[in-house]
Amino acid sequence: MLRMYKTLLLSFSLLLLGCSEAADVAQSQPANGQSSVPPDTLVTNVQVVIWQEQQAQLLRNASIAIKDGVIVDVTSQPDPMLTAAATEIIDGKGAYALAGFTEMHGHVPAAVNFGGMPETYADDMLFLYIANGVTTVRGMLGYTRQLQLKKDIASGQRIGPNLFLAGPSFNDSTVASPEQAAARVREHVAEGWDLLKIHPGLELAEYRAVAAAARAEGIDFAGHVPVAVGIDVAMAEGQRTIDHLDGYLRYVDASNRPITASELDALVELTLAHNTAVVPTQALWATLIGAGDAVALANYPELALVPERVREGWLDYYPSRGSSYFNTDNAAVQQDNRRQLLQALYEGGATIIFGTDAPQLFSVPGYSIHHEIRYMQAAGMPLEAIYYSATVAAGDYFGDDDSGTRIGHIDSGYQADFMLLKDNPLASAAALQEPQGVMVRGQWFDRATLDARIAEIRARYASP
Repeated sequence: MLRMYKTLLLSFSLLLLGCSEAADVAQSQPANGQSSVPPDTLVTNVQVVIWQEQQAQLLRNASIAIKDGVIVDVTSQPDPMLTAAATEIIDGKGAYALAGFTEMHGHVPAAVNFGGMPETYADDMLFLYIANGVTTVRGMLGYTRQLQLKKDIASGQRIGPNLFLAGPSFNDSTVASPEQAAARVREHVAEGWDLLKIHPGLELAEYRAVAAAARAEGIDFAGHVPVAVGIDVAMAEGQRTIDHLDGYLRYVDASNRPITASELDALVELTLAHNTAVVPTQALWATLIGAGDAVALANYPELALVPERVREGWLDYYPSRGSSYFNTDNAAVQQDNRRQLLQALYEGGATIIFGTDAPQLFSVPGYSIHHEIRYMQAAGMPLEAIYYSATVAAGDYFGDDDSGTRIGHIDSGYQADFMLLKDNPLASAAALQEPQGVMVRGQWFDRATLDARIAEIRARYASP
């Protein structure tokens, strides 16, 4: 397939990248040219990961000029007069600049006290996203005061990633009729939510009512695929993303037996026909169905960064077989089906956007990206494609915001959201661990600042 041919080319390119720093694509020039806007922040001496279609290249010895949180220039030959105008100059010391990741299926805690959680819980989890280079989160389950949380972050009153928020979900507990479903869509639009969250349980008529009202109101709907609906109907009705892969396996009845090559081909063809994007969340679902390594999960060091009651609930999941998804008899075959399906979708050219479903079940915000990358690599996706799914593909999903700025690239006109990494991320995903610093909307967090706040969080949630 086209993807397989491209993967061979990319693998050869990455081999060269890994063999010699000099083999990196050097001195590529940005398309936008230099800006005449004096920057307030200038990041110098960095190797910038830029994109030509879906191929990553490196712009060597570059500078990134930022004004009011937006990139105004990326060049290897900055104008001395403009750089002299910068009020803050950050020496990248040869680090690699990679656009901030988007968590496409995240969960943003309520911005109020709830369930005995510490008052700092929401702020702590949002900071952990940033500390790992996740600069945008599409929150997939609305809670009280989340919209205010989003406003506070945008205005600089709180620290956090960019938020795009779904409201409280549409499911069999919140919707009892097609009329109520349509009315609830209009309520969510009036309240200011960015999209609608679909959960299991909706009947077909109710789902169609949500879809029709959403199209009329101009709002996206995304998430799960209810059993009564099926992915064929969901795609035809315009569901923006299919999150998780369980709906795919259920559609061909391959949750408890090996999936066939013809079934994989049919699922890819259906996805391409409707141009539907997929958010796989492979690591979380391996854990959820019982295909994870319970000992390894329990030893994740980042578990120390969540409240004790959350941590204890996660640690109890495997001994208690804690949900209806848990299926020890067929977990291995189901997970292998998911791996094959993701590989088929990638090789077939489907749009894949990165997501981890954090914070849930051993998926600590930000840290969960490293586990998801491993699962995506196991499905045959090269690092270049994974990074693309977490940056450019996510940025394409959101498009321009009201101000005309965008996310997903390090380029003029894009929001200043990126991480600086000591080593080349195109050679190894290990480079993403412990960034030297993270820029979010033009606000810089160096490694010392990140470490200090992480230490505070760890101390707050330490076991007595």
